Amino acid sequence: MQTRLKLSQAIEDYLKTIFDLQRNQSPVSTNAIAERLGYAAASVTGMIKKLAKHDPPLVNYERHYGVTLTQVGEKAALEVLRHHRLIELYLTEALGYSWDEVHAEAERLEHVISEEFEDRIANFLGNPTHDPHGDPIPTKAGVIAEAIGLRLSSLAIGQSGAVVRVDDTNPELLRYLTKLGVERGTQLTIVDIGPFDGPVHVTTVDDQTHALGRKVANSIYLELAK
Repeated sequence: MQTRLKLSQAIEDYLKTIFDLQRNQSPVSTNAIAERLGYAAASVTGMIKKLAKHDPPLVNYERHYGVTLTQVGEKAALEVLRHHRLIELYLTEALGYSWDEVHAEAERLEHVISEEFEDRIANFLGNPTHDPHGDPIPTKAGVIAEAIGLRLSSLAIGQSGAVVRVDDTNPELLRYLTKLGVERGTQLTIVDIGPFDGPVHVTTVDDQTHALGRKVANSIYLELAK
């Protein structure tokens, strides 16, 4: 059995952030990393250089080009991500946390749980494939499925589907959606779209209509009805 790489919490946060940003931009710019983590760009560049010189190297870095994870760096990022999403699901399923409470808790716990504890959580939950917000959980072997769903903001009037995923980093947004009765599995139909980046108007199966701002609509993903 391969031993888990011993890394600091700061390094794990960097690797997880780079992995997440790579979904939309590869290579990842140091400015994008700095903005996501809230650090000065010069500080981020210094850390990235250290990660590139780590033994073994965790990132590939070229000035003015950007950053990509090495195979070792990606494996480490996926391990932390697996911890994070398993913890989120455990908190909701076993301890009764709401979906807006679990992200911050998981951020604190993801770095410290043992491999045995990870395995016990996974077994207890029946080896789940997705967290409470619909994000895929990496496997023990470091394989992650493609995230499902299309952004609500990218769809057209008349299209409908079920909510399969919601961005989890803003608890206020999650609480707002809960207040509206919008959660995973909720069926939504787009009935109108305001001009000039106006709100997306949706109806639910019980004929409730909601006007969702673009920031909210960008955070919701639907699986279209067939």
